[in-house]
Amino acid sequence: MFFSIPNIMTWTRIAAIPFIVFIFDVPLDLETKNTIATVLFILFAITDWLDGYLARRLNQTSAFGAFLDPVADKFLVCASLLVLVDLGRVDVIVALLIIGREIAISSLREWMALIGAAKSVAVNLLGKLKTTFQMVAIPFLLFDGTLWGWLDTGIWGTVLIWLAAFLTIWSMFYYLKKAVPHIRAAMK
Repeated sequence: MFFSIPNIMTWTRIAAIPFIVFIFDVPLDLETKNTIATVLFILFAITDWLDGYLARRLNQTSAFGAFLDPVADKFLVCASLLVLVDLGRVDVIVALLIIGREIAISSLREWMALIGAAKSVAVNLLGKLKTTFQMVAIPFLLFDGTLWGWLDTGIWGTVLIWLAAFLTIWSMFYYLKKAVPHIRAAMK
């Protein structure tokens, strides 16, 4: 099911990610750039939920879709974090923690699949909570303004991205703790 409707949505999300990056090079005022990048990110994040929903609803789930969807999510988050670091809205340490964790856990999951223990590092509530904090923090930081006359998205985005970084590390140690017994058994 390489070209099912959900997979096409996921491919579209991957292909559209450079727009978030390059919108900041377009000769527009910063507020307009911030708004466009925020809207794009939110639309892409919605397609993440929608492609999974449609895959289940249309009975078009596939191993390829299960692989591609988290890859698209990681591309979206990593690209956005790099833009935010470049804009000075996210500390490079936060970006390194989040991106480094994604690489480490993806590698760990691949290794665990090779030794037949993939279920030990399946996504859990902590990982979903981390993703939720990221997906709320990033559009707040991209917008970097005031909503409804009182909500400073820069401040809230910064608090949420630091909480996401904390959850990132916590979830990484959780997954490593679950994997270590399987890794030790495989090395005997």
